[in-house]
Amino acid sequence: MDGRLLSIDDLRFFATLSLCQSLAAAARELGVTPPAVTQRLRLLEAKLGLRLVDRSTRRLRLTDEGQLLAEGGQRIVEDIAQLADRLAEGKRDVAGHLRIVASFGFGRRYVAPVVAAFRIENPNVSVTLTLSESPVRLSADSWDLLVHVGELKDSSLIVHRLAPNDRLICAAPSYLAARGHPEHPSDLKGHQCVALRENDEDVTLWPIVDPAGKVESVRITPHLASNDGEVVRRWAIAGLGIIIRSEWDVAEDLRERRLVPVLPDYRLSPADVVVLLGAREGRTARTARFLQYLTRALSSPPWRL
Repeated sequence: MDGRLLSIDDLRFFATLSLCQSLAAAARELGVTPPAVTQRLRLLEAKLGLRLVDRSTRRLRLTDEGQLLAEGGQRIVEDIAQLADRLAEGKRDVAGHLRIVASFGFGRRYVAPVVAAFRIENPNVSVTLTLSESPVRLSADSWDLLVHVGELKDSSLIVHRLAPNDRLICAAPSYLAARGHPEHPSDLKGHQCVALRENDEDVTLWPIVDPAGKVESVRITPHLASNDGEVVRRWAIAGLGIIIRSEWDVAEDLRERRLVPVLPDYRLSPADVVVLLGAREGRTARTARFLQYLTRALSSPPWRL
């Protein structure tokens, strides 16, 4: 056998590597150690007799030959997956590898259980679920299906609305007992507010809609801020301030009165749950099958009050 013959595993490995910013990031994505990635890359380069990655920079940079292999290899991997899907069209089974991306909080609570159920009933599909602070920042080439909560700035991808999700202003009863209830959005300026920093948004500007539909944007000064929604929620429950959080995250806290609504006559723009599909990936049988599972799981949103 020709020692330079590439395997499908070689192509998958290098396609994944090419989408990462560093060898360490590739190791995390592949679920192996950085030395293992380095060793496999060296073996691949030795097999081809070519330098595929420029090691003179800290950021992973492909050589011209590496770029050619990444692009061509990705097409081959996708073509093989498409072929497997077409062969499976006449059967109930689907096969191949499915790459799903979601945010940390929503992904853990609602997407991961659906992945588990899907995998049990579709054992010929392998799944990678990647959780990220900012899923929409990831290259569309690195996922087949992306679950997003909130407004989308880029509408060039195929979007399916999965479930409604309101954003709510709330605080712990202990905080409101000590500091009083705001009666108007402008009152928030005198309160301790907690901000969730995500997606490069201006999180100190809270656009609040009054009962007549008029938007009043209030500039708050956060006494606490974090990029982790779970941390922000726990701070609020501890009585440390007023927060804005998605309905899916605080619905149970509101039912159990660990948190209570603030300014209940006012509202915020919703942050619906949607799924994004790449134009090509959206046609695969495994992606369509998982979308059915996810749609069914969220058809009656478990967070609805």
